[in-house]
Amino acid sequence: MSSSYTKPAPKFDLASPSPAYTLASGDKMPIIAYGTFRSAPGEVAVAVLEALKAGYRHLDLAHVYGNEEEIGGALKQAFDEGIVSREELFITGKLWNSDHDVDIVPKAAAHSLKNLGLDYFDLYLIHFPVCWKHTGLSTPSWGASELGTTPLIDTWRAMEKLAETGVCRNIGVSNWPMLLMHDLVTQAKIQPACNQIEVHVYYQRESLVNYCLSRNICVTAHTPLGGGLANAETWNTPIPLHDPIILEVAKNHGKTAAQVLLRFLVQRGIVVLPKSMKPERMAQNLDILDFSLTEEEMGKIKALDKYVSYKTNPNPLSAFIGGPDAFTAEGTDIFD
Repeated sequence: MSSSYTKPAPKFDLASPSPAYTLASGDKMPIIAYGTFRSAPGEVAVAVLEALKAGYRHLDLAHVYGNEEEIGGALKQAFDEGIVSREELFITGKLWNSDHDVDIVPKAAAHSLKNLGLDYFDLYLIHFPVCWKHTGLSTPSWGASELGTTPLIDTWRAMEKLAETGVCRNIGVSNWPMLLMHDLVTQAKIQPACNQIEVHVYYQRESLVNYCLSRNICVTAHTPLGGGLANAETWNTPIPLHDPIILEVAKNHGKTAAQVLLRFLVQRGIVVLPKSMKPERMAQNLDILDFSLTEEEMGKIKALDKYVSYKTNPNPLSAFIGGPDAFTAEGTDIFD
C-alpha cells in the first residue's frame, strides 16, 4: 500500500517577522490570534487591551460568548489612545446557531458590529453547522434549543450577500467536518475562506486539515492547547500540556509546553487561537517564531494523536436539554 498522500505546504512564511495566511481574497490573516471564548464579563476588556499591547492583531470573537459590547469598549479605547488602528486589525466574528434564517443573517451581523462599534468584519463564520429556531438577536439560544428548518446552503447564500456588500470581507465556517466542507465547496458561489475547528496534538484531523488546505481554505485551531486546564477540570480529560513528550521537547528548546503545542500546529500550516487572561502568557503565546521543531520532533508529536474530540468551544450538546430535540440524557450531539 502506498504511503504517499496529499499534504499541502503551509500557506505562510514562518521566517517572516509577522507571518500571515493569505486568504483567497488576498487579505492577510495573522497566524496567531487572541481568542475570547471563556472570557467573563468584567475581565475581557482588560484582557483584549493587554493582548493588543502585547502585539496581537487578530482577534477571534463570537456573539454567543456574550462579551461583544465589552470588547467594543476596549476597541474604542485602543483606537482613541492610538494603541492600534482598525486597519491594523483582523477581526473575526461568528453567526450563532439560532440566527441561521436567511432574513436574520444580515441582522445578526449588523447586531454584532453595532455591539463592537465596527463597520465590518474581516472574517465572519457560521459558528456550527446546525440551524436552531430563532430566539432573538440579543438572546442567542442556549438551553432547550430547538432545531430550525433553514438549510445550511441557504444560510451560506445569505453569508455570500454579506461578502458581496463588504459588510463581511471574508466568510467561512467553524466546526464543519469534512463531508459538510466538501458539500459546501461544491455548492458555494463564494468559497469559504476558513474552517475554524477543534484541532490539537491529541486530535490532529489530518484528512480534514489537508483537504481544506488543498482548497486554499484556511484552517484555524480554536483549541490549540487541547482545551487546557479548563478542559481537565470540567471533563477530566487528558491535556497535551501535561504530556511527557511535549514537556521533553519544550525543555530541549527552552520553551513552554504551550509554545511547543502552538509551534507544532503552525508548522502544519494551521492558524492558532490561544487564549489567556495573563499578560505573561499572552506574550509567550506570541513568542513561537524564534525556534522550530525538527522533523524527528514533529514525528514524535504526530504520534501522540488520539483522534478523540474533547468537545470544546463549546459543543452544543447540552444546549438541547429541556427541549423537544434532546435525544439523549446528555442532550444531542450534532456530530453523531
